[in-house]
Amino acid sequence: MSIKLVVFDMAGTTVHDENHVALSFQQAMKKQGYQVELNDVNPLMGYEKPLAIEMMLNKYETDSQKINAASIIQIHTDFVNIMLDFYTNSPEIKPLPNVESTFEQLRSMDIKIGLDTGFSRNIAELIISRLNWENQIDIMVASDDVKNGRPYPDMIQKMKMDLNILPTDEVVKIGDTEVDINEGINAGCKYVIGITTGAFTREELEPHGPTHIIDDISELIAIIKA
Repeated sequence: MSIKLVVFDMAGTTVHDENHVALSFQQAMKKQGYQVELNDVNPLMGYEKPLAIEMMLNKYETDSQKINAASIIQIHTDFVNIMLDFYTNSPEIKPLPNVESTFEQLRSMDIKIGLDTGFSRNIAELIISRLNWENQIDIMVASDDVKNGRPYPDMIQKMKMDLNILPTDEVVKIGDTEVDINEGINAGCKYVIGITTGAFTREELEPHGPTHIIDDISELIAIIKA
């Protein structure tokens, strides 16, 4: 049985990110009066952002009455606007090394390419447009396209349904965070691969049980061919 679909995370896995996502998250929290530490933000970067905001409020807000839908929506709106401005105007938007050549090799092997992300769709689509990836991927599912974001398997399940991938067909998930790994495990992926190009180090990824950990995305091809 061969691999039919590889699902890639975006920031830190396929898209270069010098911690801009975490810094934007920190800035959005600051606009509402919360001085949050980047060391607390980084582990949450793979989660859908409204959930990450709620988790951060639970840590930093002592008045439980202030942890509500309105405050989460406001912080998320600020975060989205900061990210849209960054991804619209920054000259730093670029693929990580060997990503596009890896996409090309997968296409030559007749393997579908999917992107999933903790971003909302408007941010994800902007990134894809800036990188001219519209014709390089087969599908993108954002956190607001499904009921439950990562670590739930909903985004991968939606990809499989939309691409007519059968339950018995084999899927690979690759990402740079704990939540990527848990998503792949929960979705029953054949290979769940952690990559060290983003938020987590090898030592931080290992305890979460990926099938593989790689330092360069090009290493994916050898795993699939093994």
